[in-house]
Amino acid sequence: MKRLKPFYIQNRFFYGCLIIMVLFVVSFMLPRLFNIVKLLLLGLLLLTILDTLILFMTKKGLKGRRNLPEKFSNGDQNQIGISIENFYTFPIYIRIIDEIPVQFQVRNFKIDRKLSASSVTELEYELRPTERGEYQFGKLNIYASSVFGLVSRRFWFDDDVTIPTYPSFIQLRKYNLLAISNNLLQYGVKKVRKLGHTMEFEQIKDYVLGDDLRTINWKATAKKNQLMINQFQDEKSQPIYSVIDKGRVMKMPFDGLTLLDYAINASLVISNVALKKQDKAGIFAFSKKVENRVVAERRTSQMHLILEALYNVNTDFFESDFGRLYADVKRNITQRSLILLYTNFETLDGLHRQLPYLKGISKSHLLVVVFFKNTELDSLISDNAETVQQAYDKVIAEKFDFEKRLIVNELKKYGIYSILTTPENLTIDTINKYLEIKARGLL
Repeated sequence: MKRLKPFYIQNRFFYGCLIIMVLFVVSFMLPRLFNIVKLLLLGLLLLTILDTLILFMTKKGLKGRRNLPEKFSNGDQNQIGISIENFYTFPIYIRIIDEIPVQFQVRNFKIDRKLSASSVTELEYELRPTERGEYQFGKLNIYASSVFGLVSRRFWFDDDVTIPTYPSFIQLRKYNLLAISNNLLQYGVKKVRKLGHTMEFEQIKDYVLGDDLRTINWKATAKKNQLMINQFQDEKSQPIYSVIDKGRVMKMPFDGLTLLDYAINASLVISNVALKKQDKAGIFAFSKKVENRVVAERRTSQMHLILEALYNVNTDFFESDFGRLYADVKRNITQRSLILLYTNFETLDGLHRQLPYLKGISKSHLLVVVFFKNTELDSLISDNAETVQQAYDKVIAEKFDFEKRLIVNELKKYGIYSILTTPENLTIDTINKYLEIKARGLL
């Protein structure tokens, strides 16, 4: 039975048998065809035997290997490579069926290729995970057939392999290069002419319209007979905390990812940008209690600690306790910090229930509440209503959209900054707000 395990009969053999059966039926009416049909049947059997010998005479016909990354990046396209070495001395046709992880729910995966004789072929395909955790690959199955295509020989390689899926480190690398080269402005950040006022002196420069008059250096002005100003570096090493609400309001999915995973990916990137800007980065998450804490520091291992903490954020999407969050922030964060709170408010009433805690946090820290637009409502708002039901749906959608803007104004009234953004623009909008706060010297 083990010898028969790699042996598979192809559809072409059954099609040939079907044609011969039809010809046998016709030969009852045309007896002259009977001997010809018998010869066709004998030819089909001989070709099948020859095809089997061609494929199975070579002991090591193919060698395959799946090239996997060490870990997957959540929400991004990840490249999977397949390397195939053909030991046959003639061209063959292959069908690759990779047993990809069950989380992707792909049941029709296949790749058909023709391999040249005695060659090495490299193939690639992409997978986009939408949840963190471990993904288990099964076997890499390759079915080889000759030009006759009557039978195929199965080869299998790479037994079960488990790959962890981490928050989007591909996005992290993208913004990491921009932060190092100070090219983040190209991604929509508005440059704000406001320099720091610490005692860390940088240089004396010519006065430009818009500079702070309080920084004029009168001695240098007298020497050069034109206005000169002192320029100071921005204050550094300020604590930046990404606080992630992992309650039920973050369960809503967009493009396969939950709002929680969008917030986790954005927290990873903003932490890296903060460290590159010489600030301290930290994170924690909360629902019924505060968990996954990484204290804001500037050390070489900080990004690794943050990445592991974000990878291990698990939740049952319970109702979040903002009172516990307020108590924890008051007890554990003693230095004035920038707190980026990723949560979601759908109604003004929902905000009012948590507003006393947000106001309490904002008294001691610079609080930025990050919440999300419901992009599914945009199509309802933009479409023309043709029926009474469509008109009703459009009015309700406009009401929810307007209420989101009211939430922004309500937070602003109490001196709380906010970011209302779409999930796909969350990362860059958060970076924009962080750099604006730094430029304005608000922290």
